[in-house]
Amino acid sequence: MKKLPYFLSLLAIALGLAVFTSGCAGTATRASTGEMIDDSVITAKVKTELIKDEFVKARDVNVDTFRGTVQLSGFVEREDQKARAAEIASQINGVQNVVNNITVKTQEAPRN
Repeated sequence: MKKLPYFLSLLAIALGLAVFTSGCAGTATRASTGEMIDDSVITAKVKTELIKDEFVKARDVNVDTFRGTVQLSGFVEREDQKARAAEIASQINGVQNVVNNITVKTQEAPRN
């Protein structure tokens, strides 16, 4: 009977450790803590380089990163600006893939 409280204490500690260690692990749809930090660094670097580049007009470009894959979205004026944004992102250390979902704004013809 004296072993029951000891056993329950060990069980509680084991369960606590299991919950604690699995909370930091990534899944197929959720990044681990380390991956989230890496992704936030990549996002910041991509945004910084896009802002430095006067050609892209980065204020209308959004950057999201998940497990090294950078997704670009937003709007630019021309197709070559879209391509340049992807090129900049792909050159950042740690970027494994770039998904370029940037939309090129269309110029409407003036109405008569």
